[in-house]
Amino acid sequence: MARALEGIRVIDLTVWFQGPVSAQYLADFGAEVIKVERPQGGDQARGVRSIKSLEIGDWNQYFLVNNRNKKSLVIDLRKPEGQQIMYRLVEKADVFLSNLTPAMLDGWNLSWERLREINPRLVYATNTGYGRFGGASRPAFDMTVQALTGIMAQLGEPGQPPIYLGMGSGDAYGGIMSAFAIVTALYQRNRAGHGQCIDASLYGAQLFLAAPQLQSFLAGNSERALQHSRREAANPLWNLYPTRGKWVYVCEPNEDARFRLLCEALGDGALIEDPRFASAAGRAVNNVELIAEFDALAAALDHEALLARCAAHDIVAAPINTLADVVRDPQAWDNDYLLKTWCEEVQREVEVRGLPVTLSKTPGEVNTLGLQLGQDTELLMMDLLEYSWEEIEAFKAAGAIP
Repeated sequence: MARALEGIRVIDLTVWFQGPVSAQYLADFGAEVIKVERPQGGDQARGVRSIKSLEIGDWNQYFLVNNRNKKSLVIDLRKPEGQQIMYRLVEKADVFLSNLTPAMLDGWNLSWERLREINPRLVYATNTGYGRFGGASRPAFDMTVQALTGIMAQLGEPGQPPIYLGMGSGDAYGGIMSAFAIVTALYQRNRAGHGQCIDASLYGAQLFLAAPQLQSFLAGNSERALQHSRREAANPLWNLYPTRGKWVYVCEPNEDARFRLLCEALGDGALIEDPRFASAAGRAVNNVELIAEFDALAAALDHEALLARCAAHDIVAAPINTLADVVRDPQAWDNDYLLKTWCEEVQREVEVRGLPVTLSKTPGEVNTLGLQLGQDTELLMMDLLEYSWEEIEAFKAAGAIP
């Protein structure tokens, strides 16, 4: 069965997370992704075991999963001969993707202006830290951009330290935005006949991640920019509550009918008759008192009992699961959000994050995990780039390829 992006060739000159995961999404749906790496160790994520704060177990899932379904080509782009190889690859490519700095790309003669001369149909995609325009040029990491975009300032209890949303969440979201932009540009190229330069920055992706609160702030609600205590939630029916087990999130509008149902689920019909809570306006004004009542009722129940009662009363609620709970959830496996595949590094089947979307006619696949450094170099040089063995030996002698 042909896959959705079969026939699309992508040059993947990216490192770490956002760029590699963008190319990974394209590879999962059939694009031929050629990961171009430096001879000196390749993508820095190959050495992630040296980062003691990131536990990876006995196989490097950080690198291998983000670089699944790809080929590896090693080129020393500092050398003119290496740039010559890249130019021939660009001639045969549909997409050039990089998250290296513009200064580094310019230094290797790989700017948009240079590559579009070689291939006018090329989609030239960058993943910058802060966007192509403006003066920001400092290094960008997921956590520093979360700090800058106001996301962390909204998380946590007032008076307590801001909370980091999670390892790589902005990178992962930025990778999806990048893949979306690439596919959009390819669609436009097929109509117009020429490529274009696109950028999906980490800063832009995380501003979009903050979109609901950010848009509310832009519309004049300055309170949305601040940390809020769950004990002071404006709508007590849309809040987090403790139980004897897990915390449970209840999500209901502040309406009289839904209030009555939630009170019945919590086992206290008397609250329904409390004049303080008899209307939506009253529940909003007396929110602290109502949340305290709900807290006491929920804390007397096991989370499974509370969830069963909520389901019986058609109340939307969910437990606060751990990752251990998630990997046992059949829903994640039935939809291929999690799946099993073979890992050459440890010679066994391993569990990996799967595909975030489902296509009925052209589903994505995970065929291989991350590749050995340069494993496809000679084959690509001969079959795709059509260099003779003598030319390949000359490139080796010049240090352009290993």
